[in-house]
Amino acid sequence: MKTLRWLYDWVLHWAETPYGPAALFLLAFAEASFFPIPPDALLIALALGSRSNSFKLALNCTIGSISGALLGYYIGYFLWWNGENQFSSIALFFFNHVPGFSTKTFFEVQKLYEMWDFWIVFTAGFTPIPYKVFTISSGAFQINLIAFIFASLAGRAGRFFLVSFLIWKFGQQIKGFIDKYFNWLAIAFTILLVGGFVVIKYFL
Repeated sequence: MKTLRWLYDWVLHWAETPYGPAALFLLAFAEASFFPIPPDALLIALALGSRSNSFKLALNCTIGSISGALLGYYIGYFLWWNGENQFSSIALFFFNHVPGFSTKTFFEVQKLYEMWDFWIVFTAGFTPIPYKVFTISSGAFQINLIAFIFASLAGRAGRFFLVSFLIWKFGQQIKGFIDKYFNWLAIAFTILLVGGFVVIKYFL
């Protein structure tokens, strides 16, 4: 926990430097494939410092995250297996050292793909579910790349632009609310959205 706290503080310190937007891009890129700290905290700090640039920062964050998601996808696609159904040394490194990864989680994700397809990638992109687990497993299970990109773009852009909109609209007064409740709101929104499509598909 101390290491994660140090990483969190290190991430936030970039908001006080001229390199904040570049750091945001790199953080979003890394978080989509291996880094444990999501980019939202730095996005909020930078947007608060320049509310007029909130949406540019959201776009920056989205492009970085989708680029990192493609890296994660290709790690899974090309580097995850060592022979048929045998994990490679890269996979074992992730299981042993990267938070959020475990063999149990990995195979549970496979079941979720079989049930929800596009929607599980979107959900991982929009909610606090560890996104990197889904980007890498998408490649490992050879999920359709085009569908993966569209689902990731919808989830990531939806999340980051919503955060930026709230900062642009309400400023500092909304920061505490986002810190405390945003993840729950994201989960609730996703449940309603996905649930609506399920109802349309199976009951109408």
